[in-house]
Amino acid sequence: MRPNLRKTIIDVCTRKIQEKGEGVGLSFYAFFANRNDDPELLMEAATWWIMLHRLDHFEKAVKIRSMVESGL
Repeated sequence: MRPNLRKTIIDVCTRKIQEKGEGVGLSFYAFFANRNDDPELLMEAATWWIMLHRLDHFEKAVKIRSMVESGL
């Protein structure tokens, strides 16, 4: 995973946890703007989320942040 995507995921997860608490869930779309201005990056996130880890559509932000921080 690209370092900038890894950083974005950690930052978004941290912000969502601070705003809504540790029970907040999100999908990989949370890491992108409403318009798709970088389809390759979106596919990289989708591949990591769906194909590599077989995650549900919504997952807890604390889980995702932990996975990314640990290098999964």
